Amino acid sequence: MKTYLVGGAVRDRLLDYPVRERDWLVIGETPESMLDKGFRAVGKDFPVFLHPKTNEEYALARTERKTAPGYKGFAVYAAPDVTIEQDLQRRDLTINAIAQADDGSLIDPFNGQQDLENRILRHVSPAFSEDPVRILRVARFAARYAHLGFTVAESTRQLMQDMVENGEADHLVAERVWAELYKALNDATPSAFFQVLRDCGALKVIFPEIDALFGVPQPPQHHPEIDTGIHALLVLSQACRLSDQAEVRLAALLHDLGKAVTPSQHWPSHHGHEKKGLPILDKLCQRLRIPKTFKTLASHVMEYHTHCHRALELRPDTLADMLHNIGGLKSHQALENFVLACEADARGRTGFENRDYPQADYLRAACQAALEIDTSAILNSPLQGQAIGAAIIELRIQTLKQFKQDYLTGQP
Repeated sequence: MKTYLVGGAVRDRLLDYPVRERDWLVIGETPESMLDKGFRAVGKDFPVFLHPKTNEEYALARTERKTAPGYKGFAVYAAPDVTIEQDLQRRDLTINAIAQADDGSLIDPFNGQQDLENRILRHVSPAFSEDPVRILRVARFAARYAHLGFTVAESTRQLMQDMVENGEADHLVAERVWAELYKALNDATPSAFFQVLRDCGALKVIFPEIDALFGVPQPPQHHPEIDTGIHALLVLSQACRLSDQAEVRLAALLHDLGKAVTPSQHWPSHHGHEKKGLPILDKLCQRLRIPKTFKTLASHVMEYHTHCHRALELRPDTLADMLHNIGGLKSHQALENFVLACEADARGRTGFENRDYPQADYLRAACQAALEIDTSAILNSPLQGQAIGAAIIELRIQTLKQFKQDYLTGQP
């Protein structure tokens, strides 16, 4: 059986980048011969098999022909007469169209090695435009490799723009969008994902809520970058410095969605943007079927990020309500994720990137104080039902009042 290592494993090895998984291309075989060799069939849309011992994926060489709009509108031809060059030609980017033979030699008919050296993301052929998912994939590869200096070739950007204008991006389904977004959020530079989509016009089709932020001004004394869309990407970049959690990064990106609906006559002020953004966030999460854990954190950060920035000024009852509502009194991780996303917002401003954020430690200490209250006297009292909960809340507020006084005066 003639096999070649293909795709990401070859690309990342040449980049001296961590190889996540290995995929194999098989030439000259049929589904029947693969099954006879002990492989297990797993492909739904084209013949892919799992190795009986390593469980690595082995795909038969194939060609594809566009038959209908969307990423599923393809007729697949897989047969022993399909050559390795024909299979590589159907791939998206030149850097993904390199194969390695058993002896280590490389098959690179589309100069992928040169594009790796020049740090360019370039489409293999005009057939790129037949699959709208490739718009997302280019953006996601930008998120993975932008820190290495990779940029999108102008011809590829233009082709992606043509696809958007021709309506191909309209056929993207929620599951594929979320899958690529999730991968991008876990990559080194997720802000590049959104910038590439914006550069080709796809952002307004796929993520219109984010696209609507660009061109919306903010007060320059607080936001020297002025543009809310630029601010959102700066905040995302700061979130990547502070956390490797995709939930934190997405919450940081989306926290200001409400500013997009501020009437222009009120610019650059955005009074009430925190709650105005909640229904926008809800529709976004529903449309893309974003998991509940992501939506919950994003909504907490959206509604309470300005509270967090003013944490040292909050009244004890307001602070107690916020800690309860964000889930900080039940989960240390919920509080930590919230604080990190808010810190990213504070630092995601031109010239503020390295500013201290004492609110973070203040909230952590306040939450700990609220958790350490002794409720035994209340639980052993004659109080019943809702009166018990009210008494605990009042005790928590009084504890936070004393905490604030001690904290601000430097008492232990």
